[in-house]
Amino acid sequence: METEEIIQSISNLFVGADERNWQKVQSVMANSVLLDYTSMAGGNPAIMTPQQVTGAWAAFLPGFDKTYHQLSGFEVKVNGDTATAHYAGKADHFIGKETWTVEGTYDTELQKDNSRWLIIKHKLNFTKQSGNTNLPGQATQIINQRNKTMK
Repeated sequence: METEEIIQSISNLFVGADERNWQKVQSVMANSVLLDYTSMAGGNPAIMTPQQVTGAWAAFLPGFDKTYHQLSGFEVKVNGDTATAHYAGKADHFIGKETWTVEGTYDTELQKDNSRWLIIKHKLNFTKQSGNTNLPGQATQIINQRNKTMK
């Protein structure tokens, strides 16, 4: 039961991102989350609020026509009110007929808050990318263009 609830919380993070449902994403995060995408993007891990995480994602992901995350191979360990999950992830990002795919594994830590499992640490272990690797830049340009026309 606990394992299924943990996997559901993690799945809601990714499904929410694909749906651009930022409330769903925020609902599975603790008040602060250590977000670590350094294996792909460089820089340093950052402690962020759920609003900061979704603000960053909302400033990038909607530049794609759609995204689709696939998760598999969950290994969940529960230790009282904390849990760790290791799993594989594949993210397809689409603009028109072009696709950019990112693959890797994730290490996610959760803490039980009342009866809900909330994410406290989320780390991508990047392994490879394929397809049109120029799409992230195009997505950023699309967002910037939308922002200019809204002003």
